[in-house]
Amino acid sequence: MAKVSPIQFFRQVKQEVKKVTWPTKKEVMQSSIMVIILVVIAATFFFFVDQILGWIVKLVLDIGV
Repeated sequence: MAKVSPIQFFRQVKQEVKKVTWPTKKEVMQSSIMVIILVVIAATFFFFVDQILGWIVKLVLDIGV
């Protein structure tokens, strides 16, 4: 691996940052809303799966008593 001076490193970083395409405010808002919706859907799904599995376990354990 080639050694690079700190000054040269920061110049290279600056050049790479200029190449970055930053998302627009609209894109950020759309992505954020999609993430929030998917988190709510996933949380709801796992809540109901947990309730059903808990009910099944309780049913099985109550039969054995």
